[in-house]
Amino acid sequence: MTRAGEQGRRAGCCGSFANYLTSAKFLLYLSHSFSTWGDRMWHFAVSVFLVELYGNSLLLTAVYGLVVAGSVLVLGAIIGDWVDKNARLKVAQTSLVVQNVSVIVCGVILMMVFLHKKELLTMYHGWILTSCYIMIITIANIANLASTATAITIQRDWIVVVAGEDRSKLADMNATIRRIDQLTNILAPMAVGQIMTFGSPVIGCGFISGWNLVSMCLEYFLLWKVYQKTPALAVKAALKGEEAELKQLNLHKDTEPKPVEGTHLMGEKGPNIHELEQEQAPTCASQITEPFRTFRDGWVSYYNQPVFLAGMGLAFLYMTVLGFDCITTGYAYTQGLSGSILSILMGASAVTGIMGTVAFTWLRRKCGLVRTGLISGWAQLSCLILCVISVFMPGSPLDLSVSPFEDIRSRFVQGEPMSTTTRIPETILPTEVHMSNGSDAGDAVLEMSTKPVPIISVSLLFAGVIAARIGLWAFDLTVTQLLQENVIESERGIINGVQNSMNYLLDLLHFIMVILAPNPEAFGLLVLISVSFVAMGHVMYFRFAHKTLGNQLFVCGSQEKEVSDENQPNTSVV
Repeated sequence: MTRAGEQGRRAGCCGSFANYLTSAKFLLYLSHSFSTWGDRMWHFAVSVFLVELYGNSLLLTAVYGLVVAGSVLVLGAIIGDWVDKNARLKVAQTSLVVQNVSVIVCGVILMMVFLHKKELLTMYHGWILTSCYIMIITIANIANLASTATAITIQRDWIVVVAGEDRSKLADMNATIRRIDQLTNILAPMAVGQIMTFGSPVIGCGFISGWNLVSMCLEYFLLWKVYQKTPALAVKAALKGEEAELKQLNLHKDTEPKPVEGTHLMGEKGPNIHELEQEQAPTCASQITEPFRTFRDGWVSYYNQPVFLAGMGLAFLYMTVLGFDCITTGYAYTQGLSGSILSILMGASAVTGIMGTVAFTWLRRKCGLVRTGLISGWAQLSCLILCVISVFMPGSPLDLSVSPFEDIRSRFVQGEPMSTTTRIPETILPTEVHMSNGSDAGDAVLEMSTKPVPIISVSLLFAGVIAARIGLWAFDLTVTQLLQENVIESERGIINGVQNSMNYLLDLLHFIMVILAPNPEAFGLLVLISVSFVAMGHVMYFRFAHKTLGNQLFVCGSQEKEVSDENQPNTSVV
């Protein structure tokens, strides 16, 4: 009996494990893993490719970043509206194919440019090469827009339907998706970086193109299987405007007297039918202005959402230099940190990000979703205090007397050649190379010093950034689930499209802020501005939480009232 019982338990465990591997949830995770791995490899590689193509200049990379941010800012609502108005499977498959085909084509063009750059440079005074640059940036931007559509439909809509009415399951799925993001964000660039280092940029382009071709086929099949296993995905709520029109037509049909049989010959149409056709036939002017109306209606609807303040709070967190992007990495290099140390710090940030996803699921069970966002916001701000302290500690290059525009004037106004002092050294010597200001504040003199490098400032900075990732990712998951739970199904696409536009807008502002103050002496000021924007974002979320929970805000418990109860009538018609 005991042996039979053990065999039964083993068979049960194997069966449950097999069922999990074939479940819609696991297949969705697998599809997202393939998609995210390809995205992270491409986003890392395209910046490196553009730098190498343009002679170690950041110009093409900056133009690419500006085009991507501007495109999502302008087209986010339109992409979201397209997601809402079309069938789920069609949207997912179309955006998947467009994204991967664009990356494949872009990779092939990059390979051709790398192989024949010298010949292209001499043809038509270099205009053929310039046209290739424009084509690469344009196609890469199309791939990013398609990736945005994929993220909206899968992470904001499909995952809600697969989870069903179970909010705890939805929270677990959101957290798992973020863990996949964190892992691929570190491992994918490392993998493609090794291929490019030990191979060549041409091999890197070929590998990424091949990966996207295989990944596209696998993701296409996996999404089809998820769609088959989740019948609810085939049912999509009608837009509110269409529902209102149907109600009016039904009411008109019920109240008008029915015509006598035979009064109209076959093929003839009554006056009401002619009026209806005239109303439904779109004019040329209306078709031209439709994208502008969609853009306007999307932003108006976003403003009228009950979770508007929560979404704005998340967007404000993008106005910061306190992340592991190219700006903070470049500043770390100027402070003497080597590439190996930075890779370790990025790995640590991924670990704390995963800890944030674990903290989110635990806090949500114990305190509820809205309070989880409040607690994670406090945790993030508390950690960022270390970054504020680092600005005033020994080793901080903060010096507001140095004009950030002095170097620009010396380069372009006085016609002096571009200096190469910003080149990153290959090895970090134990002696410090630092900038000392002489009698003229605009002239910098390189001096060798035997004093050890004071790293207490940069150490506190990165300690605060890494620790704050716990609160950051818990807060991000909170706002994501609030949008999933409180935005009606027919508006999920357009609202999340506008949310992406808001995120890109604040991200664009933070790049403009760095352009206005690019020197390391002003980085401390950028840190203080960044912490201020993060604080404003969490103040907005606190206002939302207080408006939602009222006096129960500080009473810890998992039971919360619906966010949309109070403000549901305010949602606009899109």
